Amino acid sequence: MRLMYRLATLALALALVGALGTLTVRPSVSDTERDGRAAAFAFDSLMINSAPEGARTERETAPGLDHFAGWISAVGAGGTLLDLRGLGRSADVCLVDPRDDSVTLRNAPGSGADDYPVVALTPQGLPYDHTMAPMGCVPADLDEDGDLDLMVYYWGRSPVLFMNTAGPGATPDTANFTAHEMVEPMQVWNTTALNVADIDGDGHLDVFVGNYFPDGASVLDPDAEADTRMEMQQSMGLATNGGRNRLLLTEPAGEGDTPPAFTDASTALPEHVTAAWTLAIGFQDLSGNGVPDVYLANDFGNDNMLVNRSAPGDVRLEAVKGDRDMVTPKSQVMGNGSFKGMGVAFTYDEGADLPMIVVSNITSPYALHESNLAFTPTGEGSELLDGTIPYAETSEELGISRSGWAWDIKAGDFDNDGTDEILQATGFLQGDQTRWPELQEIAMGNDQLLKYPWAWPNFSAGDDLSGNETNPFWVRGRDGSYADLAEPLGIAEYDVTRSFALGDVNGDGLLDAVVANQWQDSRLLLNRAPDAPPAAVLRLVRPGAVDGARVPAIGASVRAGGSGDPEQRRQLYPANGHVGVSDSIVHLAAPEGSLPVTVSWRDADGTGHTADLEVGPGTHTILLDDDGTAVVR
Repeated sequence: MRLMYRLATLALALALVGALGTLTVRPSVSDTERDGRAAAFAFDSLMINSAPEGARTERETAPGLDHFAGWISAVGAGGTLLDLRGLGRSADVCLVDPRDDSVTLRNAPGSGADDYPVVALTPQGLPYDHTMAPMGCVPADLDEDGDLDLMVYYWGRSPVLFMNTAGPGATPDTANFTAHEMVEPMQVWNTTALNVADIDGDGHLDVFVGNYFPDGASVLDPDAEADTRMEMQQSMGLATNGGRNRLLLTEPAGEGDTPPAFTDASTALPEHVTAAWTLAIGFQDLSGNGVPDVYLANDFGNDNMLVNRSAPGDVRLEAVKGDRDMVTPKSQVMGNGSFKGMGVAFTYDEGADLPMIVVSNITSPYALHESNLAFTPTGEGSELLDGTIPYAETSEELGISRSGWAWDIKAGDFDNDGTDEILQATGFLQGDQTRWPELQEIAMGNDQLLKYPWAWPNFSAGDDLSGNETNPFWVRGRDGSYADLAEPLGIAEYDVTRSFALGDVNGDGLLDAVVANQWQDSRLLLNRAPDAPPAAVLRLVRPGAVDGARVPAIGASVRAGGSGDPEQRRQLYPANGHVGVSDSIVHLAAPEGSLPVTVSWRDADGTGHTADLEVGPGTHTILLDDDGTAVVR
């Protein structure tokens, strides 16, 4: 009798395991279906840059880090698309190239715009030397005078604001960008992410700075023999000893080419959030209260979901975590994961009020085989204000759980059908000798040793960690699952990529993408989708602090479609993610011509407005006025 009971129990357990296994098998597609999906897309791959003179593949580091300089040198390739010249298309690129630590402005290949000499952005007149290296470039009109300024952030120093003194429409020139400190006096920060949004709802952009290595640590100083501040992560899954994240509120002076006043509001961040090893920042108003909530993708520890309850001048950000049930692994609970958060993006299903939140992690086979995350809505956004997270993790069912050592992730509609595709950057260190055994060894070792640089194995030139991965181009099928179509589309390059930037480079209504590569040439994927229907590309602007100026309405939200057209939602946060920054446009499928659109925004006084209008195919500038009207220009 006892034997029969045991056999019955074993049979039940095996049945349950089998059932759960069936539920978690990733969907796959046939070659025929894959080719059918791929037929809607086509890209030309254009080179953006070439190897600079004296190009290197590794940075100099502090002496205690030199045995794994390849690991330390693994970030810094950043790409940005923007309309710097007021041409009505994403014709300019800001590129960060770690091979010579340059930050440059240049004409986007394939734009059809007049070429101009490459413009280098260097912080003339400010402290800057070989111990500092740029990581990213974020456009923002912080003085609100109608032309885009640029923030560059670094390892080795606090960010620099390059004020654009040339005025709208001018051809970029080095002499027209003046460098200003954003933090006085300059601090030694090691920043890996920077994003802009109106955090407190006062009508002006604020700056969220995500720092990585501890503040003051001389990571790139070969003469820093005894820097006691230099630590690695204290844990593989719960590290909170990183550089301190900062929140800088801005107040424009009301005069062009004058930096705004920066106020440090970092004390509003919960302590465990402040000391995370942040790699990506995502903004989105999820609760519907008019201010953006914050998703932080953190390396070596919990990601953070911050619910925003702020009012003008009063920043209040509350960290919330999801609830775990019996079938959900701990690391797939929002805010409770031990995975290596590397990138974040938001994408809306048709008719959905809440976006899916997609997060990159390390998912290399036979390695640190974690999981990408896809948090899909299960309730109302207002539940966040009650401390409840209305999301469930579904990456396995959607087919996007694994892709490689993943970084930046971007969502955009590349075939104008109203459904987003997803681009994901992959790869870490490209070489001939795999070092995964050594990395696995330290990953499974004692966390007490992890923070000491001497405990880390060698990673240097010639070594390989996930260097043979390609960037997925995830395309959704009718069943809701995704398939990677990079290979049949001919864009499955063996690059080590860090970031993407999306925009409409040539003004044809199709989204294009900058691919920023680490230690390799960067590329632009010029979209040639063969039979794509038309699109409406919206440049949303509002009055700035300087009389007559028009500034991008960052944070504005758009709901479009209905009555037979696909219902689409967008929120304008172009710097979401890891390092890559898209152009400040809202791209919408407009297959039936005139498209009904509802736009919501805050004016310069922080007052919220909503307006209805109709747009047709093409590029439109829409003035969101302080009186609540929206005018198509």
